[in-house]
Amino acid sequence: MDLVAPWRIDDARHPDAAVAARERIAEVDDHVRAWVTPVPSEPAGDGPLAGVPVGIKDIVDVAGVPTRCGSRALVDAPPAAADAGIVRLLRATGAVVVGKTVTTEFAYFDPGPTRNPHDPSRTPGGSSSGSAAAVAAGMVPLAVGTQTAGSVVRPASYCGVAGLAVARGVLPHDGVAPLAPGLDTLGLFAATVADLAVARAAIDGRDAAPETTDPLRLLVWDGTAVADVSPAMRDALAAAIDRLRADGATVADLDVDLRAATADHRTVMAAEAATTVPELPGLGENLTALVAEGHGVTDGELTAARERSSATRETVLARLADADAVLAPGALGVAPPGLEATGDPVLSRPWHVMGLPALAVPGLRDADGLPLGLQLIGHPDREDALLAAGRRLEPLLP
Repeated sequence: MDLVAPWRIDDARHPDAAVAARERIAEVDDHVRAWVTPVPSEPAGDGPLAGVPVGIKDIVDVAGVPTRCGSRALVDAPPAAADAGIVRLLRATGAVVVGKTVTTEFAYFDPGPTRNPHDPSRTPGGSSSGSAAAVAAGMVPLAVGTQTAGSVVRPASYCGVAGLAVARGVLPHDGVAPLAPGLDTLGLFAATVADLAVARAAIDGRDAAPETTDPLRLLVWDGTAVADVSPAMRDALAAAIDRLRADGATVADLDVDLRAATADHRTVMAAEAATTVPELPGLGENLTALVAEGHGVTDGELTAARERSSATRETVLARLADADAVLAPGALGVAPPGLEATGDPVLSRPWHVMGLPALAVPGLRDADGLPLGLQLIGHPDREDALLAAGRRLEPLLP
């Protein structure tokens, strides 16, 4: 059985698409385990995504369905009284919610049962595990995730799909269970960057911006200053740079030290989680450890971390004034084997503490055919330019 079968949005705009989604879920989800709760059938609405089936990460409220946040502590949670803001916006486009997807516990590191469709012995990443895997397996063409560290970019990279983590505050966050409110943001998964651009524009009630015909202007950050990036990922990044230059792109080093921002993200996330995560019996060990770490962060340490990351943000934004995006690895390498962990988000931490939008671009593979996703990081006021850059890059990564 082929578990990898991405579904394009253009092929899902019809009244029976939700039926086809439920059939595909029934066919393959025993192998992938991306879904938590089905949503009762509903008619397709009118709009630019009319009929398109969508999955919703199970920290996001869907009216009439429990939000369990991947936690045993919330197994008896009551049905949500109302849709979250992002769900309301999607329904207004005509999209059809078919179910809730698996999340790690409260969108942190304690994993759920989801497997990577490219190799079910490997993690799909997290925390938006089910959303990324459901899109990769062709169960839905569109899914909602969230990102607090690398929870959109990393699973998109591991599962070989496109993922957009929007800049903070761009989309409504009501009805979304928080982990670290100063970092939490929403995201989308789709088979391609072009599909993400269509869906993102539809949510805003506008047409997708056209593809760029101008050569790209990119800055490069290889991540090796903060982590041990795998040889396969380093080779993938080099191959992408070669193809970009052949396409006429201007490529230069970012030349900004992001080590402090990487560490500061962890400090901010722990401190905020300590005041946000509910005190419930039976929380997983990773989440419990994060909260304990956060209680040890002093007010002075938290203020200093925020001030340093803000200063680094201004430096990066100044560099982006003359560039379309920063090109970087989406993860350290391919999805690690095993289901006990979801991989390391270290290569997303510095960008996320700065509140910048990030786009996972699929296409490259290692020698065994496993996905090696790259990411583009853009200016928070130029999301369309970021998506346009991704659309230009994606066909260069066969």
